[in-house]
Amino acid sequence: MSLLAAMLWCGQAITPASAYAWIAGGNKQALASNKALHVEPKSSEGDKDKSAFLWRDVRLLYEKISATTGIPWYRLAAIDQYERTLTRANPKHRAHPERKIGIYIEPPKWAGMLNPDWEDRNPRSISIFKGLGRDGSGDAKAEYNNDDDLLYSLAAYIGSFGLGEDDFGIGLWNYYHNPRAVQRIKQFARIYEHFDRLDLYGSAFPLPVSAVYSYRSTWGMGRHYGGFRIHEGTDIFAPHGVPVRSTSYGIVEIKGWNRYGGWRIGIRDLNNIYHYYAHLSGFEKNMKLGDIVVPGQPIGWVGSSGYGKPGTSGKFPPHLHFGVYRDRGLLEYAFDPYPLLRKWESSDIRQFKQEKKEREKAKQVKKSSPAS
Repeated sequence: MSLLAAMLWCGQAITPASAYAWIAGGNKQALASNKALHVEPKSSEGDKDKSAFLWRDVRLLYEKISATTGIPWYRLAAIDQYERTLTRANPKHRAHPERKIGIYIEPPKWAGMLNPDWEDRNPRSISIFKGLGRDGSGDAKAEYNNDDDLLYSLAAYIGSFGLGEDDFGIGLWNYYHNPRAVQRIKQFARIYEHFDRLDLYGSAFPLPVSAVYSYRSTWGMGRHYGGFRIHEGTDIFAPHGVPVRSTSYGIVEIKGWNRYGGWRIGIRDLNNIYHYYAHLSGFEKNMKLGDIVVPGQPIGWVGSSGYGKPGTSGKFPPHLHFGVYRDRGLLEYAFDPYPLLRKWESSDIRQFKQEKKEREKAKQVKKSSPAS
């Protein structure tokens, strides 16, 4: 029987502090399975090493609050990541000091709307005024910018509606009052659960850089079909059948026919950005709604579908229309993907050249080695 189970069986209270002690000490083997969070640093100044330690520390915090509240770590990670994306999209309205956790709770909500002191840090008085603030670090204070207190407070509120998947959705709805927020957080949770790690921010150019293609910035240009509309994306021209790839880790949110985009796929990533791939000639076999994808994974092929009823094709040269949309919480807006495409392309070209060098080097070594 695990220490946590024994504590529950014996009726011992599980505080955030005791849960953390169990995770940090008795659950090392389980956490070690997440290799990305337990990389020993080669250099204390390396960005990659710093990121590895950040992922480790944040994962430990998720595990700690999970043991306390009963909410799986990946759901807590999803809430935190969604909150972080809202801050990126609304930096002026959600400003807070730099910390590990991205959760932002407005002072009136934290201390209680009727609390005369919105700076109140006393968990007892906060609870009297029905504020969300709780002590998650064991110091008898509900600190507004304390990572432990923030995550524990929000988790305790959402967990109060129950621990099942449907209960989790109800808790999210009661907190955000926004169906989009519920959908996004559930999507993020599925991705984190699937990979069992946090560092899921790789990228890829939507076409293989070894293919023949061309593109330029086409953002904001007019369109000749469907009335007055501006072009919300970048067109990448390539022959029919060139593979189209996922540009990120994410989940397939939309798949099928659209009058304007033809056969198209929409993928949501963990930065709450919607990646839109249109005018495809077809989809990768077995690709379906809700599938989880990785950068560089084939999802379809370049085509010229769209501008009519299902199956319409050939009204324009074959190309991939690629667009990106940022979710701000209550609305979603398009932004120019061209800078991202140039960045991803440069990275893929460097990797392609490096792999080519390594292949040529391996061939030379094989030729120069004596025959066995």
